[in-house]
Parts: sequence; structure tokens; C-alpha cells
Amino acid sequence: MEDLGHAIWIGDAAQIRASYVRKQKTDKRDAAHILRLVVENRFPRLWTPDREQRDLRQLVLHRHKLVEIRSRVKNELQHLAMNKGMQKKATLWSQAGQQRLRELPLKPWAWCRREDLLGLLGMLNQQVGTLDQAVQKAAEEHAQARLLMTQPGVGPNTALAYVLTLGDVTRFQRGKQVASYLGLIPREESSGGRQKLGAISKQGNRLLRSLLVEAAQIAVRFDPGFRKQYLHRCHQKPKGVAKVAAARRLAVRLYWMLRTQVAYPEIVRIESSPRVPRVGAS
Repeated sequence: MEDLGHAIWIGDAAQIRASYVRKQKTDKRDAAHILRLVVENRFPRLWTPDREQRDLRQLVLHRHKLVEIRSRVKNELQHLAMNKGMQKKATLWSQAGQQRLRELPLKPWAWCRREDLLGLLGMLNQQVGTLDQAVQKAAEEHAQARLLMTQPGVGPNTALAYVLTLGDVTRFQRGKQVASYLGLIPREESSGGRQKLGAISKQGNRLLRSLLVEAAQIAVRFDPGFRKQYLHRCHQKPKGVAKVAAARRLAVRLYWMLRTQVAYPEIVRIESSPRVPRVGAS
């Protein structure tokens, strides 16, 4: 359809149905109702990425999936090593650690499993390395991604995924809307004067949410403001809750960096500056 010169609009199905009060639902009535919304300029149009953005999304997603597969392969090799009494943790992937892993005396089928897993690990390392270079190049060529990478903890993968997922940031009025869009706000089942909050909604993009959590764990090490707030929450809440809270704050900060076109550390100075009261405000 795009090749033929047509513009593709995707509507919010829930809002479209909510704006139609009749209980009778047929294809003919639905088509007439959608046409009426378009003519009256009330069609609840959803933002959709263009072709180039969709293709770059596939790059980020493909790399992420390969990294997940590589993590599973590493876990299997760790299991083999621990069964033989060798517990090296992260040092198992060093050159010396892999040499010791290859020298472990194993039975024929366990030896076959080890060799196959090591072969898969080498192939995945090569493929992930190639994709890392492609993501790095794409992020450096994208002005908004370069801006986000000035924030400590945010690398090419997180910056590119954030830009491609949010798209036009002007469609969000506040940072809370971004956190809700990414599923980083708690579920709520409140009634009357009783407020009940649960775990995060997880209704947004799962890939970007996981990348933000990883980036937040690095940000708390190199960003003093993040570290102070993270340690304060760790005294009151479990570490998992503190990590998600840091990811939410990071998502909101990245939004304002894109909205104001201000890089780090200038955005920190703006955040910490006192609010100037409006004239006539009490």
C-alpha cells in the first residue's frame, strides 16, 4: 500500500469502539463509523514508525535475541563446569578459564555436549560482535541517539532502542506518560479512599524495558544523583524495586533530554535547579 502512494493510518481500537454507543456491531456499521471519525477529524490515530525505523528495530531486536541465546549457552557451560567442581563464574569466559573448561575430563556424551556448546558460543560471539558494530554505526549516525549516549550508562543499544520505540516525543506531554507507555508504573486497584498499588504494569515494550533496567544499573555506578537515590531506596525497598525505580527515572530523563535537546550533564543542572514560582501563584 505504501509503494502505491497510500498513507496507512492505524487507529486505537479501544477508543474507536468506545465512541460508538450502539450495541449492534457489523462490518458495515464499523466502516461507516470509522469513515465518520475520519471526516470529522476525530479518528484516534496511533503513531507508527516508518520503514527505516522498522528495519532498525529489527537490528536491535535481532541482536538482543542472539544475546539471550548466548546467555543460555553460557549457563549450560557453567553447569558442566560446576558438575566437575570448577566454579569460575565470570572468569570462565577468559582465555584461561575456557582452556581449563576444555581440559575437564568428561564422559563421551558430556564431552560432545561441551564441544557443541563451545562451538555455538564462538559462533554467537562472532555474530553478536558484527551486530554490535552495526548498532554502534547506526547510533552514531542518529542525532537523537548520540544525544542520549551522553548520559552515563546509556550505550548505543539502549539509545537506539529508546529513540525507535518512542518516535516523536512531542506526542507525550509529561514524563509520567512515557513511564506509563513503557510499562514502568505500578498497577492500581484503588476504590474509595483506599489506594492499592501492585507490581509494574509491563504493558510497554519489553525489550526497551529490559535495556533500561540494565542501563540504570550502570548509571547508578557513574551518576552521583542516581547512586544516591538508588542507595536510599535500597534501605527501604528490595533491590529489584530500586532497580525498576532507577529505570523509570532514567526513562523520564531521556525523554526530557530529547524534548529539550539538552545533553548530560546540563540536564542534571536543570533538574536540580529550584522551581521558579509563577507570578500570582500562591
